[in-house]
Amino acid sequence: MLKTPPASMAMNVRLLLCILGLFALSLASARAQIATVASPTGPVPAGPYVVVDVATGETLMDRNAGALWYPASLTKIMTIYIVFEELKAGRLQLAATLPFSENARKKPASHLGLAPGQGITVEQGIQALVARSANDVATAFGEQISGSEPAFAQRMTDTAKRLGMTATTFRNANGWPDPGQVTTARDMAILALALIKDFPEYYGYFRTKDFMLGKQRIGPGVKFLDLYSPYADGLKTGFICASGFNIVGSAVRDGRRLVAVAFGFRRSDLRDEFLVRLFDEAYALKTAGSRQKIWQLRNGEGGPATVLPYGECGTIRYDMPGDAVWLGTFGDWRSAKTAFDAGQARLLAMGVAQAGKEWILPVASNQVTKQAAIIADLQPEAAQKLCAEYQARKSFCVVKKPSDMAAPFSGFWR
Repeated sequence: MLKTPPASMAMNVRLLLCILGLFALSLASARAQIATVASPTGPVPAGPYVVVDVATGETLMDRNAGALWYPASLTKIMTIYIVFEELKAGRLQLAATLPFSENARKKPASHLGLAPGQGITVEQGIQALVARSANDVATAFGEQISGSEPAFAQRMTDTAKRLGMTATTFRNANGWPDPGQVTTARDMAILALALIKDFPEYYGYFRTKDFMLGKQRIGPGVKFLDLYSPYADGLKTGFICASGFNIVGSAVRDGRRLVAVAFGFRRSDLRDEFLVRLFDEAYALKTAGSRQKIWQLRNGEGGPATVLPYGECGTIRYDMPGDAVWLGTFGDWRSAKTAFDAGQARLLAMGVAQAGKEWILPVASNQVTKQAAIIADLQPEAAQKLCAEYQARKSFCVVKKPSDMAAPFSGFWR
């Protein structure tokens, strides 16, 4: 005869089912935050994004702008905001020394690598945060301003709440991975708007591409500035494996300033190209000031997605939607690069509008490494046209689909 389970056991089962259900919903929510966006060669997976008119606060374009995300080095935008607060209040001076502790020295790359007791100026520190995204510098600023990095992180969180960044929490000054350090595209846009409005006298530092530190050139800064020249005028990028490649960008065009935020790309070049297209589309929109304001968007939804699991993060990946053209495999990198350059020149001569990307792939066999010359992320018609011309001249050329571009890449040995 079956016995009825005790009421406490039945309650425990119901509680467990509820927890499992909530966990499944959070996973589904995180997965839903990553969807495809258009690119010239095909769909690209990406996370949340938003574009805001700085003058009106209007949200011109957005997708999941209130979804939680890991900020990575976008964290340093808040670090810089607080540095600007200290400068404006007179508690810091640009020419003052920023010392480095042993704790700051131990921070992983990107960094300047200064020894404990060494220092740079506050101005060089700001430049290093923008041009090098230096983790050790961010920690040094936190310790200088608040006495310790945890205390500084609390000030960062308090500042975020004061600015209206209602879903943002900071745990460190540099963006190094921490499960409790989260933000949203909405909140990062609000931070960018605050920087522009509160510190016009200092905002120009976000245009830093490089600077000299002694005899060393520190850079190369944010590539978006060049890609969207002459309109782009700053801000910052960020990457950790979980977040993917993130960016906050600002541009001024026809007297109108917009700020855009884009999260969760698997490649930095695809992220930068998308931001350029996003700005172009946003500038083409007509608005009468009646769109939803950035601070009116729902905020803090879902759990942060994981873009690149740590097992994939350090590996060679194609991660591009377009076809690839394999032009041969060579004994050294320079020969492979020469072959790539020649192929790109042929594409331009053929009038192909969308040039491909350089992808020099190391392939190994029997402890020998060679370099495969590949033009990546091409439209199928362009890839076929180029190879048809090469093959007509009896030269090696093979079109590869994105699905063919997977490790261990042994098929590229030749």
